[in-house]
Amino acid sequence: MPAKKLSEAEINALLPKVIGWSVVNGKLHREFACKDFVTAFGNMTRVALVAEKMDHHPEWFNVWNKVVIDLTTHSVKSISDYDFKLAEKINEIFGE
Repeated sequence: MPAKKLSEAEINALLPKVIGWSVVNGKLHREFACKDFVTAFGNMTRVALVAEKMDHHPEWFNVWNKVVIDLTTHSVKSISDYDFKLAEKINEIFGE
């Protein structure tokens, strides 16, 4: 099923369901602080496996225990339903 581009109203309605996420520069954005590098990298590896199954990949950055994630859907050039689905899974992986 193709990604569905979301309107601003739809995005605002879904944001409360993905705790800790916000919209920054037209992307879903979240920063995580883990207890150490191994935990951060382990969580990133788990996210990578889920993202690969979804065929929907995050933009991210990691330094030691910090993981910064941005989600957007290139095919619709905006935030889509896929981004919210992946954000939910990421929160589960990071224990949020």
